[in-house]
Order: sequence, then structure tokens, then C-alpha cells
Amino acid sequence: MPRALLIVLDSVGAGGAPDAAAFGDEGADTLGHIAAACAAGAGDRQGLRRGPLAVPNLARLGLSHACELSVGRPLAGVPRPDAPGGQWGVARETAIGKDTPSGHWEIAGRPVPFAWGYFPNKCPAFPRELVARIVAEANLPGILGNRHASGTAVIEEFGAEHVVTGKPILYTSVDSVLQIAAHEEVFGLERLYDLCRIVRRLVDPLRIGRVIARPFVGTADGGFTRTGNRKDFAIPPPDGTILDRLAEAGRAVVTVGKIGDIFAHRHTGREIKPHGNDAVMTATLEAFRTLPDGGFVFSNLVDFDTEYGHRRDVAGYAAAIEAFDRRVPEIEALLGPGDVAVVTADHGNDPTWRGTDHTREQVPVLAFGPAVVPGPIGLRTTFADIGETLAVHLGLPTSGPGRPWPLGARGA
Repeated sequence: MPRALLIVLDSVGAGGAPDAAAFGDEGADTLGHIAAACAAGAGDRQGLRRGPLAVPNLARLGLSHACELSVGRPLAGVPRPDAPGGQWGVARETAIGKDTPSGHWEIAGRPVPFAWGYFPNKCPAFPRELVARIVAEANLPGILGNRHASGTAVIEEFGAEHVVTGKPILYTSVDSVLQIAAHEEVFGLERLYDLCRIVRRLVDPLRIGRVIARPFVGTADGGFTRTGNRKDFAIPPPDGTILDRLAEAGRAVVTVGKIGDIFAHRHTGREIKPHGNDAVMTATLEAFRTLPDGGFVFSNLVDFDTEYGHRRDVAGYAAAIEAFDRRVPEIEALLGPGDVAVVTADHGNDPTWRGTDHTREQVPVLAFGPAVVPGPIGLRTTFADIGETLAVHLGLPTSGPGRPWPLGARGA
């Protein structure tokens, strides 16, 4: 029985979303702009990387072809083989959003069936009644922040006051989120998680997608640094995702990175949560190495988004893509005769774009494996096509809006 591996490169978009203007993102193109910057020398950084974007393995599978399909031009400085060795295409999100849960749920076969709630870009951002209930139920002396903000900037601004007063820092963005930053040692990590659970319950009626714990350490004199103990508290996904169907069929499932948080830990199987892209990849490969027949590994590499996209770090983002590319042969070496791997993304986060938020983009889709027939899969009009294709490959029931494409190993 075949197995499947699904890797989401968090925020590695390919531009071209037809409704990008509605989000203020017309012209955003994460991969395209990174490649162009690298080709022009703007992606160089001493001791980190230099020169054109070096992704020979992803290019061999069809990455530049996918980007050309999305925006009409190949990746600058990246080889474009005449006949890629994988299936390549582009997927378009149907959900009204550009955040992590909506992207992942749609990838798993279930687009968001409702409109997310958002907090306005004004100060204060949160309703007075909500703040009063948070303070009362969590027994807090008050809160800090209460605005749209960059996560690193808001900690720099309010970190010292937080340590002195014990007031947590609450902030949001253009995404459907409420983020809570607190000192891991002074405020306490478990206390922060408990606070997030309270807030999660209180914002459920507002349809806020995620409450995110953002712990940090350090001092006012030496500076504050966020730790790897972030935890997302998400609304449960719609019923019928590929994870639900795998659970009903009694299949082995391993989720790596923040997949467990994104799906509210529903049918997420054995959860592994390493810190950093490289550790996530190592855990992913080891999980797939021992995965039983018919099993599924689902991984998210979040550093592209949190460490480089939001921080508008072109060189760091490029280096992270190149680091992933170097591990692609390890994935290929683990794929058995009937196995398939799919690499995609959930939204964009163009590090050349204004602001610090996600960007509304289409995403590349690369599928490969020993029995996968190489070639174009075209423009997929919903991310849900990915989940349905893998469901067919694994012999699971299909349902929902997704339309599978034939992989060749099992066909659709």
C-alpha cells in the first residue's frame, strides 16, 4: 500500500493571486522577488549566501515552471530544465484570507466555510469588553500593546514594562489572530499557555482564527529574544479533512512542526514539534523512514514565515530555501515504489513587500516519487485539489470541492 508525504513550506508563495489587490497585495511574489533580488546581488550577505538563488533540486522538479505558470516569468537566475522530473503546477486559495489555518485546512481538503473575524487597525485594537473579561478571568493587572504590531518590535517596546508590571503584551495583525507575548521565566510558560486557553474561549464568538503564545526571554539591558516555545490555539478545522479520513481508516499519521496546533490536535496522530526548519526536516525524514504502509506524514516548515518573511529578510529567506533544496535528495531516497511526496505552501510572505504581514499569493505545487508521471498539472483552482489527490493515492474516500489530478502511481 502506498504512503504519502506532504511538506508545506510556510509562506513560500508564487505570486499571481487574481484577488491580491483586495488584500493590498497586487504584485506581491515571494519566490519571484527573492530570486530577482538574489540575481541582482541584493540577496547577498557575508557569511550566509551570495549569488543567484541556488535551488537545483527544486528546479529539476519544476519550481521555475510553476512560477512561470503563476506570474508569466520563470525565476530569475534559476535553471529551467526542458523536461522537469516531477509534476509541477500552481494552486489558488478559495478561502477569503491569507493566513496559516485557512491555507492548511484547504490543502487538507476543506476550505474555510466562513468569514474570519479581524481586529481593526487602530489603538486600542481589542474591544473594551473583551479586554475586561481577559483581565478578570486570568487575574491580570492589565495588558500592554493592544494594537497591530510586529512581534519583535512590540517586545522591544513593551518587554521591560511587562517584566516590571506582569502585564502580558497583546497584539494583532491583518491576519485573524490575537497574539500574547510574555517572558518565559518571569511570567511563566505554562501560565502563558493557560492565558491563551482562556482567550481562545473568549474570542471564539468573534471567529478569530488563532490565539498565539509568543514567549520570550532576556533582559531590558541585554535585549529580549523570542524562544521556540510558541504555541498556536486554533479554531478546529471543518470536518472531513484528509486527517479525519485517515483516522477513520485506521491509518498511521505523523504530523511534524506546528501541524498539530493548526488542526487543533484533531486526528493529528503522533505529533513531533522540533524547533527550526532543519530539525523539522530531520524529524520528517525519520518519521517517513519508519512509516507503515498506507501512512501519511504532514509537515510544516515555519521558519520561512516567522524568521524571514515577517522580518523582511531577503537574504535569510533565500538561504532557508537553499537549505531546504539541499535536503530534497534525502526525501527522494526514502520514497518507495508507490510512495509520493508533495511540496507546496499555504500563502505568501514576500520579504520585499511593504509592511510585515502575509501576502495573498498562489502557491507552487510539486509532486514526485518513483511512479509519479512527470509533467504539468496546471492551475488548480483550489488548494483542496492537493488533499483530494493524496486521498485518492492512499485509497481513501474523496469528498468536498477538491478535484484530484492523476499522479500515475495510482491515478485519479
